[in-house]
Amino acid sequence: MPARDSEAVVLRSYPFREADLIVSFFTRDRGKLRGVARGVRRPKNKFGVALERLAVSRLHYRQREQAELVTIERAELAGPSNLWKASYSASVVLDLIAETADQVLPPEEPHDAYFRLLRLVVEECCRGVAMPEATDAIPVWAHRSLAYFLIWAARLGGWLPPLDRCEATQRPFEEGEPVYFSPHREGLFGSDLRDGESWLFPPEARALANAMLSKRLDSLEDDAWPTPAAFELQRFLLQRTQAQIEVRLRGADALRAMWRDEALGRPSN
Repeated sequence: MPARDSEAVVLRSYPFREADLIVSFFTRDRGKLRGVARGVRRPKNKFGVALERLAVSRLHYRQREQAELVTIERAELAGPSNLWKASYSASVVLDLIAETADQVLPPEEPHDAYFRLLRLVVEECCRGVAMPEATDAIPVWAHRSLAYFLIWAARLGGWLPPLDRCEATQRPFEEGEPVYFSPHREGLFGSDLRDGESWLFPPEARALANAMLSKRLDSLEDDAWPTPAAFELQRFLLQRTQAQIEVRLRGADALRAMWRDEALGRPSN
C-alpha cells in the first residue's frame, strides 16, 4: 500500500463510525478521490481545519489496490483557511460550489484546468470572507464567485451552450434582442419559442457571461451584483448544471430560498 501525498481541494465530508469522516477531495495529480480520516471528529485531532470544506491542503494518504477509499493519514493546509468564518448566507454559496464540484467531477481523472479554477475561486472567496459584511444578505463576492465557477465548470465540461444564437434554429441573435431559457431546453432561444416555463435572459446577462469567459475572477467588477440580469445568469447556469448531472443540488434549493427571503426583505438566518 504505497504512501502518496497530493495538493488537494477538499470538497465534502460525511460522518463515519464514531469519530471518523469520509472525505471527498480533488487532487491536482490524481483527480477526485474519497478517503477515510480516522479520529477527525474527536475534540483533539491531528487534522485541524485542513479537512474543512474547500480547504486547500496537502493530503498524505495510502490506497490499497482496487480499494474504493484511501486512508488519509495526515493533512496540512496549503492555502488560506478562513472560509469557516463565513456568514450563514455566504456559507450557503460555498456549500453549493463544493457540492457541485463533487457531483460534476468523475473519480480519479486529473484535470489541471479544473483544479486551477477551484483554486482561483477558493482564493477569491477567502478574500471576500476577510472583508466586513454590512448586511446578512448574500455578499457580492459570493454571488460573483458562484456564477464564475458555474460558467467555467460548464465550459470545461463541454456543456455550456452557445450564448449568441438560438439552440433550436442556430439563428444568430440580434443585438439587444430578448432571448429566453427553459429547464426543458439546452440553450437560449428566441421569443417565438417561448412558453409558460421560459425565463427572460436579458442582454446584460449575456454581456456578463461573456465578461466572465474572457476575464479572471479577480478582475471582474462588483457593479454587476446584485442585478436582475446577474440573477438570471445564475439561474440559467444552475438549471444547465442540474440538467447535465441529472441531480437536484440541495445547495441550489437553499440558495433559492435565500433569494426569496432577500426579495421579501426577511433576514436569511
